[in-house]
Amino acid sequence: MRKRFLPFLVVFVALTAITMTVAFAEGEAEYVSNFYASPLSLLPPVIAIILALITKEVYSSLFVGILVGGLLYANFNPELTIMTMFFNEDGGMIYKISDSWNAGILVFLVILGIMVALMNKAGGSTAFGNWAKSHIKTRVGGQLSTMLLGVLIFVDDYFNCLTVGSVMLPVTDGHRVSRAKLAYLIDATAAPICIIAPISSWAAAVTGSVPEDSGINGFAMFLQTIPNNLYALLTIVMCLTLAIGKFDYGPMKIHEDNARDKNDLFTTPDRPYGEGLGDVKPNANGKVIDLVLPVVVLIFCCIMGMVYTGGFFDGESFIDAFAGSDASMGLVLGSVITLIFTFIYYMIRRVMTFQEFTECIPDGFKQMVPAILILTFAWTLSGMTGLLGGATFVENLVANAAPGMKAMLPAIVFLVCVGLAFATGTSWGTFGIMIPIVLPLFPLGSDMMVTSIAACLAGAVCGDHCSPISDTTIMASAGARCNHVNHVATQLPYALTVAAVCFVGYIIAGLTNGNTWITLIISLVLLEVVLFALKSISSKKDEAAVVK
Repeated sequence: MRKRFLPFLVVFVALTAITMTVAFAEGEAEYVSNFYASPLSLLPPVIAIILALITKEVYSSLFVGILVGGLLYANFNPELTIMTMFFNEDGGMIYKISDSWNAGILVFLVILGIMVALMNKAGGSTAFGNWAKSHIKTRVGGQLSTMLLGVLIFVDDYFNCLTVGSVMLPVTDGHRVSRAKLAYLIDATAAPICIIAPISSWAAAVTGSVPEDSGINGFAMFLQTIPNNLYALLTIVMCLTLAIGKFDYGPMKIHEDNARDKNDLFTTPDRPYGEGLGDVKPNANGKVIDLVLPVVVLIFCCIMGMVYTGGFFDGESFIDAFAGSDASMGLVLGSVITLIFTFIYYMIRRVMTFQEFTECIPDGFKQMVPAILILTFAWTLSGMTGLLGGATFVENLVANAAPGMKAMLPAIVFLVCVGLAFATGTSWGTFGIMIPIVLPLFPLGSDMMVTSIAACLAGAVCGDHCSPISDTTIMASAGARCNHVNHVATQLPYALTVAAVCFVGYIIAGLTNGNTWITLIISLVLLEVVLFALKSISSKKDEAAVVK
C-alpha cells in the first residue's frame, strides 16, 4: 500500500519545493502563464494518466493532474492556483459543473442510473437475463449480441454506453464474460460507430467543425470520410475477430481467463460501481417486456429530443435538425419523458409500488456517483490543459511541420490527433481544432484532403478510446460496472494494436495519393495478420504454462 502512494508523495514534494522557490505572480489583471502553449502545457494530463496506470487510483491521479495544471497556469502562486482550479471561468471545477452541456450530461447519467434501478426492481432485467440464457447460449453469442446492440444504438456515444451496459450486463455475466471485456465491447461500439454513422451527434459535431467560409459542405465531407476512417472500421473488425476467434491477449486475457475458469468477473477486488443492486429483490412477475419497452421508448424519445432541439418540429429536415441539435439537452428531454413513461407503465403493470419507485431514485443516483466524480475531475483537467494552451501548442506544431510533408500528412495528422485526444480526453475538441488546419493543405474535394480529414477523425476517436479521462471511456466503465483503471489497462493494448495498423494504413494512403480501397484492403489484411500472430504467441504461452 505504501509503494502505491509513493508516486503521489514524490509529485507532492517536488511541487512543494518548486512552489517555495518561485515568486508569486504579480496580479491576475495582467496575468500570463509562463507555460502557455509550451510543451509543459500537456504535462497535467500526462501526469494524471501515468499516475492512474501506476497506482490504480483514478480519483487521486486526476486531482494531482488538476493541481499540476493549476500550478503551471498560476506560475506557482498558491492562492491563484486554488482559484484557478475551482473558480476560473474557462476551466475551474465549479464552472465546469455549472456548464449547461456538462450539467445536462450529469442529469442524463443520473436518470439512466435510476432507469437501471427501476428495471432491476421491476424484474425486467432478471426476466431478460433468463430469456437471453435460453436463446444466447455461448460466450461468443453474448459478445456478438453486445456488439450488435452497440451498432444499433448509433445515435450518441453517451447514450450507447449506458444503454448497452444496462441491457447486456445480465447476458454477459451469465456467460462469464469479464466486466473488462464487456466495457471494451461497449467502448468499441460507441464512438467508433458514432463517427461513421450519418445520423448521430458526432456527425453533427464534425459538420459544425468545418469553417463556414471554406466552401465545403460539412455533411457531404463527413460522408466521404466514412470508408477512410480506418480506426473505426478496423476496431469493428477486431472485435469480431476476437469474439469469433475466441482469444485475447495482454491484461484482457487475465480477466477473461478468470471469468471463464474461476467465475471471477472482476479479477481485482475493487467494486467501484458496486453490486448494490444485487441486494434488491426483483419482482417475480417481471417480464422481458418490462426491460425492452422502456429501452425502446428511451431510444425513440432521445432521438426525438435531439431533433426537437435542432428545430425538426419547426420545419427543419431530419438531417439538418440532427446536425443542429443539442445532444445534451435532447438526451435529458428524452430520458425525463422515458422516466415518466416507465413510472406509469410499471404502475399499470403492478410490478412496482409508488414507494418502491421512490426508493429506486437514490439507489440509481448512488450507482452513478463514481462516474460523476470521474467526469467532474476529467472535465476540470481538460480545462486546465485548455488554460495552458495545450491545443494551441499542438496546432502550431502541426501548422509549421505539415507543408513540407504532404505525402506523410495523413499519418502525421493521425498521430497528432491521437496524442491530443489522449491528453485532453475530448475527440470533439480535437477534430474541432484540427479540421480547420488540415482543410487548406490540399485542393478542396481532393482524395488527399478527404483522407487527411478522415485521419483526423480516426485519430481523435483513437485517442479518446485510449484516454482514461475521456467521457466515453468513463461511461463505458460505468455501463459495464467495471473498475475504470481495469477498463483502461485492458483496452489500451487492443486500441494501440489497431492504432499501429492505422498508422501504416495512412502512410499507404499518402503514398497512393488517397486511394481509399487500396488503403482499406491492405489495412484489413495487415490487421488480421497481426491478430493471427498475437493469437499464435498467446497459444504458445498457454502451452508452455501447461507443460510447467
